[in-house]
Amino acid sequence: MTTSASIAGELPRPGARQSISQLPVNLFASVMGLAGLSLAWREAYRAFGLDLRLGEAAGWIAVSVFVILAVAYAAKFIRHRAAFQAEYSHPVMSNFFATIAIGLLLLSAFLSPYSTHLGQAVWLAGTLLTAALAYAVAQRFLSVQQNAEHTLPPLLIPGVATLDIAVTGASMPFGWAYEVNMFAFAVGSVLALVLVVLIFGRLRHQEPLPLAMRPSLMVLVAPFAVGFLAYTNLTGRYDMIASMLFYFGLFMFVVVSPKVFRRDVPFGITWWAISFPMAALSTAAFKYADQVGGTGLHTLAFVIFAMLTVAILILFLRTLVILINGTLLRV
Repeated sequence: MTTSASIAGELPRPGARQSISQLPVNLFASVMGLAGLSLAWREAYRAFGLDLRLGEAAGWIAVSVFVILAVAYAAKFIRHRAAFQAEYSHPVMSNFFATIAIGLLLLSAFLSPYSTHLGQAVWLAGTLLTAALAYAVAQRFLSVQQNAEHTLPPLLIPGVATLDIAVTGASMPFGWAYEVNMFAFAVGSVLALVLVVLIFGRLRHQEPLPLAMRPSLMVLVAPFAVGFLAYTNLTGRYDMIASMLFYFGLFMFVVVSPKVFRRDVPFGITWWAISFPMAALSTAAFKYADQVGGTGLHTLAFVIFAMLTVAILILFLRTLVILINGTLLRV
């Protein structure tokens, strides 16, 4: 049975042997963060003329990390089926399977300028996987009674994944793409609305999150930042609804940041949960500033982007350290 320590990404005891069975599915969140940084860098290039090569390098690293993780996790599925089943059936860890789908959708946006057909194929794969996972989550939600203590921010990830279909699929040339995007926007928006209310209720009435789980609070930013991107992509409008989504996402970022960025929060894979919400907010800030204008908004967009870049760099280096020293996969 998966323990609360393993959910939080707490490091296993020293001296234990290594096994691919210990590869956590939430490590796919690193692909989301790296790909999100690359897409945000393209916006920074348009806004400030920053060197685009750095952002594209982050995107290709994201592609490489996804391929490596996909092969490794497939090996875990084949060789350690019980460990896979424990993650998939767990009420919290199961939500992180949606990070695989979000990674595919973001990579489709990154790859499209290089190969239109490859970008479309990856988007189709990500869309199908996202829809399947959203259906599975909804079925579990309506069929299986859950403990209140498991109503945590990661529950939002499958809903955010559905919204990402609309974020990355607006330029798809298929005749049916618009309706698929609208379907995804509807499902993702309502799921996010329901789950945000439940999570706020849990945070208000239950025990505070353990320190090691604090980084997952940043996921509360994602529905609003991603919702902004999906809404503006589908409608082409930067109206009052778009402003509301952007500013509430910014408000949540300001609220949860002091709870997340603390020295007493131990490092673990759960820290990657901060990466994509920050990347989505960064991209949203650039797009909003471009439409509305003003030095203040452009400065805000650059500050969020700088924070994102530093955060991804630190997370990437610290993850490499625990991978190289063997801590990541210790039993």
